[in-house]
Amino acid sequence: MQLLPEPVRRLAAWCAVILLAIGVGYVGIQVCVALRPAVVPVLLALLGTALLLPLHRWMVKAKVNRSVAAGLTCTAVLAVVGGAVYVVTATLVDTWDQIVASLRKGVRGLADHFGADGTSLGDLADDALDLLGRSGGTAASGVVTGAGFVAQALGMAVLALLLVFFFLRDSPHAAGTLRSLVPRGSADTVEAMARRAFEGVEGFMRGTTVVALTDAVCITAGLLILRVPGALGLGAIVFIGAYVPHIGAFVSGAAAVLVALADRGFVVALWVLGVVLVVQALEGNVFQPMVQSRTVRIHPALVLVALTAGASVAGIVGVLLAVPVTAAAFGVVRELRTRYAWSGVPSADP
Repeated sequence: MQLLPEPVRRLAAWCAVILLAIGVGYVGIQVCVALRPAVVPVLLALLGTALLLPLHRWMVKAKVNRSVAAGLTCTAVLAVVGGAVYVVTATLVDTWDQIVASLRKGVRGLADHFGADGTSLGDLADDALDLLGRSGGTAASGVVTGAGFVAQALGMAVLALLLVFFFLRDSPHAAGTLRSLVPRGSADTVEAMARRAFEGVEGFMRGTTVVALTDAVCITAGLLILRVPGALGLGAIVFIGAYVPHIGAFVSGAAAVLVALADRGFVVALWVLGVVLVVQALEGNVFQPMVQSRTVRIHPALVLVALTAGASVAGIVGVLLAVPVTAAAFGVVRELRTRYAWSGVPSADP
C-alpha cells in the first residue's frame, strides 16, 4: 500500500467504507424483510407517534392522564380513518351499477361525437364495459384467495395501533431506555442521532399533514360546489391518502371521480377529474416543495429514488415508509457531520 500514491490510498479507503456500509445495509434490509410482520408495525407505529405526539402533549398539558390521553388519541384516529373508509366504500358498493352505466353512457357519447358509433371502436368500448360490469365475481374470488393476506394486514394494523398507544404513553422514557442499551461512552452520540432521526420523521409527518389538509380542503370544496354526494367522506379519504405518496392521491382521486360519475353523470365526473388534477399539480409544484423544504429538506429527485427503492423492497409498505426512513437517515447524517465538523475546531472557537 505504501507504493501507492496518497490519493489512491484515500480512494481505496473510501471504497472499502462504502462497500462495507452497503453490505451492512443490505443485510439489515433482508433481515427486516424476513421479519416483516414485526418490523412493519413498529415502523408504522413510529410514524403514527411522530404525527400524534403534539396532540398527546397538548392533552397531557391539559392535565389529562398520560394513558388516557394516549387512548383518546388512538381512538380518535381509528374513528376518523374507519369512518372515512366505511363511507366511501359503502358509497362505491351501492352505486357500482350506476358507475358502470355512466361509463357506458359516456363512452357511447364520445363514440357518437367522433362518429364512431356502430364501428369497432363502439363495440370495443361496449365489450370493455361488459367486462368491467362482470368483474365483481372475479374480484370476489380474488378476495377469497387473498384472505390470508388481509388477515395479516389487519393483524399488523392492530399491532401498530397498540404500539402507538405505548409509544405515546411512555415517550418521556424513550431517551433513558435508549441510553441503557448502548455503551456509556457512546450514549450521548446515539441519543443525539436518535433525536435527529425522529425530528426528521416528525418534520416529514408535519409537512405531509399540512399538504394533506390543503389538498383535502380544496378537493372537498370542489366536490361541494359540484354537489357530489359524500364530499366530506371523499375529502377524508384524500387527507388519509396523502400519507401514501403518489398512490394515495391516485386512489382517492379515482374514488371521487367514480362517485361523481355514478350520481352526477359523465360531464360532472370530468369536472371532478379536472379539480383533482389541478389540486395535485398545485401540490406537486407549489404546496409540497414549499412545505417540505422547511420541514424535511429532501430533493424531489431523491424522493422519487427512495419511493422506487421502497416499492422494489417492500411493495406498498415500502412506498409508505421510504420517505420518512430517508428523512431519518438524513437527520442522522446531519448529526454526524455536525459532530465531525466540531471535532476539528479548536477549543477556543465557540
